[in-house]
Amino acid sequence: MKAVFIDRFGGPEVLTYGDQPDPVAGSGQVVVDVTAASVNGADWRVRAGQYADAKFPLILGRDFSGTVSAAAADVHDLKLGDAVFGVLEAGREGAYAEKVSITAAIIAKKPDTLPHVQAAAMALTGLTAIISIETTLKLQRGETILIQGGAGGVASFAIQLAKHIGARVITTTSAANLDYVRGLGADQVIDYNAQDFTRVVGGCDAVFDTVGGEVALKSFAALRPGGRAAFIASGPQAPKPERSDVISLRPAVGRSRPPLDRIGQLVAAGAVLPPEIKLFPLSQAAEAHRISEARHFRGKLVLQVR
Repeated sequence: MKAVFIDRFGGPEVLTYGDQPDPVAGSGQVVVDVTAASVNGADWRVRAGQYADAKFPLILGRDFSGTVSAAAADVHDLKLGDAVFGVLEAGREGAYAEKVSITAAIIAKKPDTLPHVQAAAMALTGLTAIISIETTLKLQRGETILIQGGAGGVASFAIQLAKHIGARVITTTSAANLDYVRGLGADQVIDYNAQDFTRVVGGCDAVFDTVGGEVALKSFAALRPGGRAAFIASGPQAPKPERSDVISLRPAVGRSRPPLDRIGQLVAAGAVLPPEIKLFPLSQAAEAHRISEARHFRGKLVLQVR
C-alpha cells in the first residue's frame, strides 16, 4: 500500500510518500480502505519528535474515513463494505495510508449523508469537542462559554455544539475569520489582535481553550467564581489557576463508538456542519504539515487518499 511515513524525526521534509506493508486484521479488528485522513496539530509534533520515541518507519495520522475491506472472525457488528470513520487507539499513528487496521469496537458507521472527506475532518475534532463540552465541562442551557481559537477544527465544532445545547457563546479569532465564526453561531466575537479578551469578557460559566500558552493562563480571568475551564492545548495536565475559586480540567479524550455516533446524530439533526476543509492529495502531506505547523488557517486540513 501507499503511505506517508517517517524514518527519522525532523521538519516536513522527512515525510516520505512510498510503499509500506499492508496491515492485517487481528482479533477484534477490521482493516479499513482509507478514503480520507485528517491532519491534526499532534501530527507535526509527532513528526518533530515532541512525543514519545517511535519505532521507524512510522506512518503518521490518527483519524480517517473509509470502507471495511477485511474483518477478524470475532467481529460481528461490522461487515465488509461498511463505510466507517474513527480515530486510532490512543498513542497509535497510521492513518496516512491506503489501509489501516483498527479495533472494530472504537469506530462507527459513517452517516450516509456525510461524505468521507467531511467524516475524516470531523472524527477527532468532534470526539474532542463532545468530550470537552458535554462530558468534561457539562455545559448547560443558559450558561455562557468562552471558546478560545474559534476558527480551528475542534473549536468550530464546539461553537456549534454549545449553541445546540442552548448556551451563549463568546469566541476569539483573527479579523480574517470574524464572519466565519459568526456563521457557526457565535454570539460575541473578539478579534484577538485588536482586543484583549480579559478586558471585555468576564463572568463566564465555562471556558474551552484550544490555543494554549499565555492564552490558556489568561483564560481563568474570564470565569465567574465557581466557573470551570477545559484545556486541550496545554499538555497532558491542565494549567494551574492563580485563583482558588475556579476549576481547571483536562478532558480525557478516549476512543469509543458512542461519541462518534453522537457526531452522526448532530449532523443528521443539522446541529453541526462540517468545517471548512482544505484538501491535499496524500502525496502532498508535507505541504499540509507546513500549513498545520504555522497554525494560521481555519477549519481542517484533510488528505485525499483514494
